[in-house]
Amino acid sequence: MGIRILPKSEIKKMSTDFNTPILLFANPKNIYQRRTARLEALAKNSPLGDYLRFAAKISTAQLEILTQQPLPQQAQLEEISCSCTALANNPFYGIHWKRSEDWLKILMLLLEKIKPDANELTLATIEWLEKAHSDQINQLADYLLAQQYEKVSSDKAVFIWAALSLYWLQLVQQIPHNAELKNTENLHCCPICNAPPVASVIQLGATQGLRYLHCSLCETEWNVVRAKCSQCDQTNNLEYWVLDNEFSAVRTETCEDCYTYLKVMYQEKDPYLEPIADDLSSIFLDIEMESKGFSRSGLNPFMFPNNEIS
Repeated sequence: MGIRILPKSEIKKMSTDFNTPILLFANPKNIYQRRTARLEALAKNSPLGDYLRFAAKISTAQLEILTQQPLPQQAQLEEISCSCTALANNPFYGIHWKRSEDWLKILMLLLEKIKPDANELTLATIEWLEKAHSDQINQLADYLLAQQYEKVSSDKAVFIWAALSLYWLQLVQQIPHNAELKNTENLHCCPICNAPPVASVIQLGATQGLRYLHCSLCETEWNVVRAKCSQCDQTNNLEYWVLDNEFSAVRTETCEDCYTYLKVMYQEKDPYLEPIADDLSSIFLDIEMESKGFSRSGLNPFMFPNNEIS
């Protein structure tokens, strides 16, 4: 498997102008529908097919819970009083936000939906989570939100994060969608919940050519100018890599200042791209980057740092 480097001259530099929306909020139902379809399509010709189909089942379950048993409106109104259009950064900071018990109900519903088709190993994880005390589950959630991933086994982390994500996605819907950030500096993590990005997407449509980072928790996207490291803001030592096909829609951006990398996805090359699905399916690109000494700056909800896909 070869790897080619793309010259920096091929990367179009674009800056944010005054008309560029800083935040793009997720369409809850659409995001799960698109993700499920993409995961299932990618699974057909992938050596990771079984795991991609497992991820698709979780995405389907998230959509069913969202549709059938959404976060109670009363709980949303009690927890959120955001009617302003000028947001301070991190209004729903993950580790500091006081979660209601609704997120635990989401987790139990999710486990219930996945359980009938679970294999032996997954079933053992589900049963452990079902029997665990809520204090223990909340502690594991706190570790994940604090990015202490090594303290949570990856089999449990996938389910806990899926429930947290669905909970946060619904909370964030209370923010007026015309809201703007007061501060647009240091956007290395999500300006809404402070979770790390999954990847960056070079957009089509109204925001064509602009780069948006996609949040791994609340699914919000935020604009970061191109040709700048999304982790340390440096511009001089960036390189872009692909596996085999120089026309690939999924690449990595590496920075030799902070020695991190993040995937970059180009919708103009594939309009069906979905950040979480395509990031997960391109795991071999992660393996190449890590073999070269780069550390991943982002997080995929189905591929925690200690997660081994079998």
